[in-house]
Amino acid sequence: MHYEKKSFIMHTMKQFFSLSQDFFKRSAIFCHDIFMSGISVFIALWLRLGDSYDDVVGDYAVQHALTFMVIAGVIFMWTGTYRGIWRYASIPDLTQVGKATTLSIIASVLVLFFILRLDYLPRSFPVIQWLVLGVLLTVPRFGYRWWKDRKVRFFIPVGGTGLPQILLIGAGDDADSFIRAIHRSMNPSYAIRGLVSQRKSRVGQRIQGLEIVTCYEDLGAYLDTIDTSGLERVVLTRSDDDSQTIRQIVDIVTARGLSVSRLPRVEELEQGTSANQIQDIAVEDLLGRSPRHLDLDGLQDMVQGRRVLVTGAGGSIGSELVRQICDLVPSEIVLLDVNEYQLYEIDHEIGTKYPSIKRQGIIANVRDSGRIDDVFQQIKPELVFHAAALKHVPLVEENPLEGIMTDAIGSRVIADACLHHHVSCMVQISTDKAVNPTNVMGTSKRIAEQYIQSLDPLSRKDNLTRYVVVRFGNVLGSTGSVVPLFKKQLLAGGPITVTHKDMTRYFMTIGEAVQLVLQAAVIGNSDGTTQGRIFVLDMGEPVQIVQLAHQMIRLSGQVPEQDIAVEFTGLRPGEKLFEELLYQDEILQKTSIDGLRLASP
Repeated sequence: MHYEKKSFIMHTMKQFFSLSQDFFKRSAIFCHDIFMSGISVFIALWLRLGDSYDDVVGDYAVQHALTFMVIAGVIFMWTGTYRGIWRYASIPDLTQVGKATTLSIIASVLVLFFILRLDYLPRSFPVIQWLVLGVLLTVPRFGYRWWKDRKVRFFIPVGGTGLPQILLIGAGDDADSFIRAIHRSMNPSYAIRGLVSQRKSRVGQRIQGLEIVTCYEDLGAYLDTIDTSGLERVVLTRSDDDSQTIRQIVDIVTARGLSVSRLPRVEELEQGTSANQIQDIAVEDLLGRSPRHLDLDGLQDMVQGRRVLVTGAGGSIGSELVRQICDLVPSEIVLLDVNEYQLYEIDHEIGTKYPSIKRQGIIANVRDSGRIDDVFQQIKPELVFHAAALKHVPLVEENPLEGIMTDAIGSRVIADACLHHHVSCMVQISTDKAVNPTNVMGTSKRIAEQYIQSLDPLSRKDNLTRYVVVRFGNVLGSTGSVVPLFKKQLLAGGPITVTHKDMTRYFMTIGEAVQLVLQAAVIGNSDGTTQGRIFVLDMGEPVQIVQLAHQMIRLSGQVPEQDIAVEFTGLRPGEKLFEELLYQDEILQKTSIDGLRLASP
């Protein structure tokens, strides 16, 4: 008890001194600003009147200054000008000072006109004072920041030779922020060698004292002409570079034995990653695309306050659907899956991350029409996302009835339940393997597409359920897909197995695919012109699988065919060399959302 009491007293004292210190700092800044406001009156009058200062102004100057200090003090408190931390003075602080200065001078002119009539005051005085006061308030702030930054740089030269060197790819705002973070760090891990710009015209210019040494197109030639022994890696700083540009840079850099990293993304910063903590390049960075412009208001209106059911909630697509739906704050989220462990995992995650959202985890098989009917009767969902499926082509080829029962019959069971229980909208997740199918899995999904397409016009006619079908290709990182397989083979030391040297596939990140699935639901649920049609996600250009294997080997710091072999095993039953997103007679139309197309059968 004595120890706990002592600990409590110490904690209380620390909090008191911390608050006292903050109060002292704010009071000092406030007093500085008030003092400068008074000084600005005398300086502005002297600048305007010169030697005739005493003859024209006389004793009015002191009254004018005191009155202005009172008015400025009130406005500084109201606008919070003194609350800015001088160590991080920036353009927003300059804007805040300008606003407070303008309001203070306007208010003082109005007040002093009634008190002193202002007969002695030249008309140009307010403008001169505005400039003087702006300088008096901003120069100390930015001077203090400059002094602190120089103090750090004195001990840690950014371009020094005592640390491993890095080369920054990109010469924009992200690079500038990263350099500032390195400047402020007392124990940086890297020294910055220089920057690489997208534009050739910027070569030779400087950012934070660091030179832009070359441009993207000349990166290979630059690396060939310098001593790279002290250069540990290059770091991608731009968040909006497309995947093709990233792949080209990775190929150039890794071919010369250097590693490639990137700065943290926004979502990683939100999760607590430091701004100067560089991340390894992943295959998602090579194949992903720039963020889409989404209809966030439409998504919010569709989901917020509604009961949402997700089938296959424990799978790759289903679990990401659940996460993004919960971000939109439904009144209840229902997780349905036949796999107990996967259901437990996503249920636990949602319960931890979104404790305020009501949820239910239901073990059920979508083939069981009686069980599904009971679930719908009990839950009464308003939105249904059907992601449950058997998707591994070779396994479904070996177990064809199981594939048909889950992918075709199971989809029919869910679609019928939505109609009978007056669900507002059902979204069916389909696949590019349903186009000109050569296997049982693709055929089953095509049957599901056609059944749901046939229901949509009929149910809309009676103002019942709206059905939305979304078709897309492979998603990175999903269970059973090629990328996790390659990662396991790399960890085992190889070889990496590819079925055919000419095989290509479409790829998209799980997060991007789910975003566009939700957007398709918004359009399909609100636009009557989409009935009976299929939404197709823009998957970009197909990727050659053997090239993907080579890039993953290089990212691991090894050389293809030297350190890790690539073996061709031959096409498996039902497998195609390339996938298609459209039938020949399907007409592709644009939608209001970038990356989302509509196929008219």
